[in-house]
Formats: sequence, structure tokens, C-alpha cells
Amino acid sequence: MNQTHPKPLKPRRNALQWLLRGLYLFYEFLIAGPVFVVATFITAIITFTGCMVGNRDFWGYWPPSIWARFTCRLFLMSIEVSGRENIDPKQSYVFVANHQGAYDIWLIYGYLGHNFKWLMKKELEKIFAVGAACKKAGHVMVDDSSISGIRQTIAESESTLRNGMSLVIFPEGSRSWDGSMIDFKRGAFMLAAEFKLPVVPLTIDGSFKAMPRYTYCMTPTRIRLVIHKPIWPDEKGFNTKKLMAQCRQSIEEGFVK
Repeated sequence: MNQTHPKPLKPRRNALQWLLRGLYLFYEFLIAGPVFVVATFITAIITFTGCMVGNRDFWGYWPPSIWARFTCRLFLMSIEVSGRENIDPKQSYVFVANHQGAYDIWLIYGYLGHNFKWLMKKELEKIFAVGAACKKAGHVMVDDSSISGIRQTIAESESTLRNGMSLVIFPEGSRSWDGSMIDFKRGAFMLAAEFKLPVVPLTIDGSFKAMPRYTYCMTPTRIRLVIHKPIWPDEKGFNTKKLMAQCRQSIEEGFVK
């Protein structure tokens, strides 16, 4: 009795995947990449010039926010945001987020929907045009190599937050190598305790798959931003260790199981 065997589909599907991957890499490096570089420098120039003219809170946020959204669309990323109703645009916060990859920057800049300044590594000042624009926009540069540097960071942060502005911090300090969270550093939580500001945990899920730390090759995917409810200080302020644990738990609960 003759039996009919189904044709193998896996090799054909794999071949199609390789073809699509090759087409995307061609698009990424020869089309989207150059457009991104040009857009980045144009945004840096607009930001720097606008901040020199005045109202750095406007020019330091809106041009980069448009650039960030443009970048996500340019590289064909799908963005999903939830929890915006948890934050008040007139309230200052300290936002703390896990750090999976480079897309964390574009995701928060473009889709958080709340004006803020970054707490960023001082060495980023050295990036051509971008570093100067960030400094002119009033982002807080962190020099944690000495006690005096940390004190200066606290002083700059206090000046920034005085006018209702918020800060965004990656408490891990650097991007993850495998997508999982690493240990938090205390600096972000010490700042929140110092200024008695509510802390909002942010879960970023998917940016590691979009572009891992160890490569410049991207993969179009869905990236999720979950804005959790603020954690408010009590009359005594914050217990730093307890705050760190609360934020870590909230961020972990935001991942897709």
C-alpha cells in the first residue's frame, strides 16, 4: 500500500528566514544606518542650537523624542506602551529602568511621554556633537570615580529637579550581556531618598532581542515599555534597601511570562 508523505517544510522555511534576514541586514547597514547617522547629527545640532537660544527643557526633550520615534520606525521595531495613566506630567519623578540594550534609550525618549533629564555616564560627553548637545540640554553627567564627583552629581541633580523636572536612571549602570537584570547600584535610590521624590519603575522587555550589547546587527521585534505605579516616600523618606527591592520586584513583574 502506497503511503503519501508530506513534503518537508522546515528547510524551505529556514531558507526564507535567511533570505529575509539578509534583506533586513542590507536595509539596516546600507539604507537605515546612514539615514540614522544623519538624523542623529541633525537632531544634535537642533538640540544644541535650541538650548543656546533658550528653554532647554523644550529643546532638550522634543527634538530627541521625535528622533527616537523615528529611529524605532526606521529600523522596523514595534513599540507597545502601558501604564502612562500611572504618572502625572506635572509631577517630578525618579524613573528607574532595567537596561537590556541600546533601544532602551530610544524607547524611553520616544514613548515615556514625560519630560526628563538623563543621569548618564560622563564619558558619553566625548561622543561627537551628541555629547555637547546632551550637556547643553542639562542632562546630568555622572562621575562616580571619586567622592567629590558623586557630590557634584547630587548637586547637579538637585538643581535639575528643582523646577519640576524628572530624572531617568539605569540602576544596573550598564547594558545586560544576556537580557537578564544584573545587580542594581545604590546611586539612583540614594538620589530619590535625598530629594524625597516618588520613584517609578520601568520595565523594558524586548530591546535585548532588537540589538544585543555584543553586536550592531538588529532584529525587528516588539519592544514593550511598562510604566509602573509610583513608589512614594513616607514621612521619614525612603529606606534605600527596601526601595531597591521594591523596584526590582516591580520591574520583574512587568516581563512577559
